[in-house]
Amino acid sequence: MPDTAWNAALYDERHGFVSSHGRELLDLVDPQPGEHVLDVGCGTGDHVAALTGRGAHAVGLDSSPEMVGRARRKYPALHFVTGDLLGVRPEDLAPLPGSGADAILSNATLHWIPQAPQAAAALFRLLRPAGRLVAELGGAGNVATIVSEAERLRADERLPPADSPWYFPTLAGWALVLETAGFEVRAAWHFERPTPLDGDDGLATWVRMFGGHLLAGVPDPDAFLHALQGRLRGTLGREGRWYADYRRLRVVAVRPS
Repeated sequence: MPDTAWNAALYDERHGFVSSHGRELLDLVDPQPGEHVLDVGCGTGDHVAALTGRGAHAVGLDSSPEMVGRARRKYPALHFVTGDLLGVRPEDLAPLPGSGADAILSNATLHWIPQAPQAAAALFRLLRPAGRLVAELGGAGNVATIVSEAERLRADERLPPADSPWYFPTLAGWALVLETAGFEVRAAWHFERPTPLDGDDGLATWVRMFGGHLLAGVPDPDAFLHALQGRLRGTLGREGRWYADYRRLRVVAVRPS
């Protein structure tokens, strides 16, 4: 995740789709009673709670103290760790065993880590032999309509292109990263998923939550977002609702035994 402060309450209140779309990943993980599962980028903890409800010993990892703090308030009996995937050690993730997790779940997180080879190596290190990885992240073309129009608006205001914090790989590129780290990729999908956003200000709220870099240097963010919504209403506004033009990558991989 990016090195920034997250509004964890806004995340829960207006962006619950992040957790709800991740429920399909829980079925792919298929946790068995007693297995140890690590949720990388656990956010406010909903998937850790769901994994625990299926009988797993689950631990959530997130680099955001705000997200972990809210997760602990929501689920005080569960285990959450504040830490960076690239630097965390297995011993930091108790009660996971030092030999590694039986499975890792990661939803909507890995596209925030541009150091993809290092991230894949860390995931490999945190799994036991024969452990499995189920991950979903933004893929090539993700939110391209939002970004391209925001960049045109920045150019109209004589602002430079925004520095993107995102890594949106192709399916082949992401599979190669995982295989180079030692994984065996069992299945992968790259698909469109137009995602509804709540409220008439849904697009503006989404940009503030996830695309703050697009507002860098903007003298009047409210006016900028109003103009952006005006430009995109014809393409991303349908039947009185906003949709983000998501394209997702989903992968199932295994650390060979």
